[in-house]
Amino acid sequence: MAEGGEIIRIGGASGFWGDAAHSTAQLLHRDAPDFIIHDYLAEITMAILARARARDPKLGYATDFVTSAMAPNLAAIAERGVRIISNAGGVNAPACAQALRAEIARLGLSLKVATVTGDDLMEQLDEIAGAGVVEMFSGAAFPPPDSIGSANVYLGAFPIAAALDAGADIVVTGRCTDSALALGACIHAFGWQPDQLDLLAGGSLAGHVIECGPQATGGNFTDWQQIADSLVDIGYPIAEVARDGSFTITKPAGTGGLVSIATVAEQMLYEIGDPQAYVLPDVVCDFSAVTLEQVGVDRVLVSGARGRGVPDSYKACLTWHDGWRGGQVFTFYGSDAEAAAQCFSDAALTRARRVLREAGAPDFTDVSVELLGTESQFGAARRLKPAREVVAKIAVRHASAEGVAALLREATGLGLSAPPGLCGFAGTRPRPSPVLALFSFLWPKGRVRVAVTIEDQTIPVAEPAVGPAMAPPEPLPTPARPRAARTSRVKLKRLAWARSGDKGDAANIGVIARRPALLPWIWNGLNEAMLRETFGHFLASGSPISRYPVPGINAMNIVLHNALGGGGTSSLRNDPQGKGFAQLLLAQEIEVDASLLEGLA
Repeated sequence: MAEGGEIIRIGGASGFWGDAAHSTAQLLHRDAPDFIIHDYLAEITMAILARARARDPKLGYATDFVTSAMAPNLAAIAERGVRIISNAGGVNAPACAQALRAEIARLGLSLKVATVTGDDLMEQLDEIAGAGVVEMFSGAAFPPPDSIGSANVYLGAFPIAAALDAGADIVVTGRCTDSALALGACIHAFGWQPDQLDLLAGGSLAGHVIECGPQATGGNFTDWQQIADSLVDIGYPIAEVARDGSFTITKPAGTGGLVSIATVAEQMLYEIGDPQAYVLPDVVCDFSAVTLEQVGVDRVLVSGARGRGVPDSYKACLTWHDGWRGGQVFTFYGSDAEAAAQCFSDAALTRARRVLREAGAPDFTDVSVELLGTESQFGAARRLKPAREVVAKIAVRHASAEGVAALLREATGLGLSAPPGLCGFAGTRPRPSPVLALFSFLWPKGRVRVAVTIEDQTIPVAEPAVGPAMAPPEPLPTPARPRAARTSRVKLKRLAWARSGDKGDAANIGVIARRPALLPWIWNGLNEAMLRETFGHFLASGSPISRYPVPGINAMNIVLHNALGGGGTSSLRNDPQGKGFAQLLLAQEIEVDASLLEGLA
């Protein structure tokens, strides 16, 4: 149903910068929704775009949005009246809008492009530094202003709605929360007000589910084998949002993938912390009582989101130059490949450190050696047997590019001195790259000036809502310790679905019971001692682990703090965003009532 009725349809065409180019056309031509959102931004992406803008003031936005998502589809967008909302503006939304307008003019179309700006804090760095801001998770001091590459607050949805109210066909924002792209469409279509917190929470959850594109329709799904043959043509998600804030997730007819309670539940818990306090600019959401219902083939009804308050500050993230990093990958095979790879890695680091000492340079600030193929991600205690094929990934951080280059040179120079079995397919030697570390903090809404511009006209934007403050939620009861006459130890994957993701240096793992009766066994099996045994080799010393019940969907959410080696913008790890952590957990065994296993695969 078109906007203005009781339901609007919002398609999610992009979950990151680099998502499939055909997604926009799929949604437009198979099942044209009222709105299509394109999400491009992550902390890593902001760092990349900041570097691009530093090289060329005309860059700093997701160029693929213009060249691949929009240019081939603008005529169809105009014909079907579909409205586009995207954060492709990155750190330079006006430049993105200008490039779009050039394409629209070239095609002789009359689509109106609006921008939402004000998220960029680069001109306020002195003010922020003088305010005594510290990193909100680690307490670290504010970095030197001259080292900062980008600084942006996460804006909310009401400026997007204002742009749509003014007649924009395409809305381009800078940094905003991913879910705000869809919530802005809902506010525009239904006239939701800042104090209607439950409605805002429902629209936010709809945006959260579709913001990662096909991760809601079978991508990254625990039971991927069920749909492996159809993933090549996976459908991108559509949220059919009702005026009451409930919504149904579906996908275009005839496309691959799957929309089920499990695929939606996995995405619902993806990259969140406390499910009773998911903080967004417009509303603090409580997802703990959300329910999911399969109402048809590839149709899941989502309802029960609640709003608990409105924050008085925006979350802000800046990226800053914190030295250099670099690494290289070498492969070995043979009956003693694991030992050979370890010997080679040790020798490369020893040589490089000798070079640094002779030059009077400091040591590396961080070193990572991962022997992939040896089950190194599972931890040393869980390795089954020596591997005969190994990928040695060696990476370092250093205060200078030359320090990183020393490791890259010395590792390559060992090529003829290495143990046997060294091989690989590679191009030129890698180069050091700058570390753009992440620094997160809170910044008062009153110190941010949001602007909406459509064509050459600036539109007044209401001051962002502040309050009511969120009262601490009542703690949810945790599942009681279960008992059974006979128990079995089985892999978690037999009992649950799971998905993991990242927020800065923290990783989360959402775990959903395949049957409600299994949840108490899962909760008690995934206790802190078991989690530390599984993930201890990733955790920084003394790092806390948080566990949250999510009773509405028979699930729990696990947050591993300080688990990613600094997070995606600075980590040396093979998995700097914890994307495989759920797979590590699903492979572990827990105790369960044997009578509950009947009928489970």
